[in-house]
Amino acid sequence: MTSHKVALLVHSCDRYELLFKGFDYFFRSNWDFNIPLHYYFATEELHTDFPGFTNIRSGKGEWSDRLRILLEQIEEEYVLYFQEDMWLNKPVDPEFINALICKATSNKWMQVKLNSSEVFRTLPSGLSINGFEVSKIDNQNSGYLMSHQVTLWNKQFLMDQLKPGEHPWRNERKGTKRLRKLDKEIYHLDYFSENGQAEINNNAAGVVRSEYQSISMNACLNHNAVPFIEKLEQDPAYADYGAKLRFNYEHGITHDGKPKPLKKDIFKRVKEWIKAVG
Repeated sequence: MTSHKVALLVHSCDRYELLFKGFDYFFRSNWDFNIPLHYYFATEELHTDFPGFTNIRSGKGEWSDRLRILLEQIEEEYVLYFQEDMWLNKPVDPEFINALICKATSNKWMQVKLNSSEVFRTLPSGLSINGFEVSKIDNQNSGYLMSHQVTLWNKQFLMDQLKPGEHPWRNERKGTKRLRKLDKEIYHLDYFSENGQAEINNNAAGVVRSEYQSISMNACLNHNAVPFIEKLEQDPAYADYGAKLRFNYEHGITHDGKPKPLKKDIFKRVKEWIKAVG
């Protein structure tokens, strides 16, 4: 397995700049950069300079269009996809990642989901990687065949799932319908426990999983962020940053510094709609 074949992409938006430093801190704490990948940290217009990462930029635009522009800048055939609000909190085993990539690229797998979720229904494939069962997603009975969790993608196959002008929620919803109709093989391993999710496959006893927490919801920090904030506050070099995150979390401030928007009740939304169309 060589670095020219696989890239790791951290896909972000400039509004979430506040999270970049935290992602980098916990990624470096748990990831082994000796894993021979090309590492990309993607922004819209902002410039970043995190050790080990190449910054690529998409410019402004809708989610699917920006991701396509980014992928066109990546030479590698496969992409291991992350987002900036997925913060690692358990070490990643380089032997597993290397074995996974070797198996996926040699067998030309198109999509390998690496997070556990109750929305997946899986079927055994007869294969395993370092004690982790390699299962196949039951496409007709599983949800979120298209999802933005940690996944190893064939880059061209991922690009084929990006229709123009789709925001992320539409891409997941409509992309799932497209993939269900296409019915290509999608593989799954329980390697990353997302938000503490339990294993869903028949893995060997005692396998050691990595883990990440999704620390953002509706452009604000959620309760998963608290242990990370506490750790940052204990590091003198990051204490001020941790205090900033805590203030935003406790006051419901969005990542770009705005108060959390109030939900409009149904009557106000109907009134505004009538006014708009009238």
